[in-house]
Amino acid sequence: QVQLVESGGGLVQAGGSLRLSCVVSGRTFRMGWFRQAPGKEREFVAAIRWSAFGTSYADSVSGRFTISRDSGKNTLYLQMNSLKPEDTAIYYCAAQTTYTVYARESDYNYWGQGTQVTVSS
Repeated sequence: QVQLVESGGGLVQAGGSLRLSCVVSGRTFRMGWFRQAPGKEREFVAAIRWSAFGTSYADSVSGRFTISRDSGKNTLYLQMNSLKPEDTAIYYCAAQTTYTVYARESDYNYWGQGTQVTVSS
């Protein structure tokens, strides 16, 4: 059983930064961040294996966002820099508890409730 609670969203001007947090209870294999903008499908943002090196990013955020985790605090982070209006979305923390080399969205079997990020121009 896994519980995920996101926080850290808010309103920020373009070019600014935010750090999202996701407190994780339970054991996970891979953690990820997804986002969903109004009227659009949910999309992948970044992922990391919980206890081993291995990160991946969507092309749209590569170089600007960094995913990390603090095992001692059972917390996943998404550091978002150089934010753009198109980054505006609800951001979701997700967890995969199965073991796969690669993961698609459907492999993430636990989801948080989301935190709103709004970037103004």
